[in-house]
Amino acid sequence: MISYTVWTVLRSRRELREQADPVASVPPSTSRARQFSEILGGLVLLGFGSKLLVDGAVTIARVLGVSDLVIGLTIIAVGTSLPELATSVLASLRGQRDIAVGNVVGSNIFNILAVLGLTTLVAPSGLPVPLAALTFDLPVMLAVAVVCLPIFMAGHRIARWEGLMFLGYYGVYVLFLVLAAVDYDGRMLLAQAVLWFALPLTVLTLAISLWRYRPRAGH
Repeated sequence: MISYTVWTVLRSRRELREQADPVASVPPSTSRARQFSEILGGLVLLGFGSKLLVDGAVTIARVLGVSDLVIGLTIIAVGTSLPELATSVLASLRGQRDIAVGNVVGSNIFNILAVLGLTTLVAPSGLPVPLAALTFDLPVMLAVAVVCLPIFMAGHRIARWEGLMFLGYYGVYVLFLVLAAVDYDGRMLLAQAVLWFALPLTVLTLAISLWRYRPRAGH
């Protein structure tokens, strides 16, 4: 994580130096002290709000008898990601698309490298990984990362229907976790529907998108 951060900062500084007039692209702003105080205050409020949401949701989930893994994969994951969601939506509405995309990608990199790394250092005997995570959730995470590649590369733009597809698949994923938590047999039917219908259709659609935006001779 430290190496990645240093490399990112150095690359960004080099790109700014290569611009014709980097100062002209920076809008006039207030003092740096006020900027840092606004960032710090926003982070504190976002963290406080997320903590309230997570604590309340975890209490309700435990009353309902949901496992810790399901709580972590759903309620805590959503609660801790709400600041990222708010930041990305606001940045997108203001036309700052680089911040919207970088916030999501950077957050995933930070969670995997820094959060897992620091937590493992603090834990006395390391972090045990549940078997359910190894057999289902980690493969899903890897599959999602792979699916992002053709979507990002097709025209260098994430279309609205692709965003809707992401939301739909996340809904299916959460539904599968809930059905598995209550030991409902219908989860296997849902898994088969996704495996034999939704996934092939998605692969076909993404292949068509890549073909449409493929580099052409002379362009």
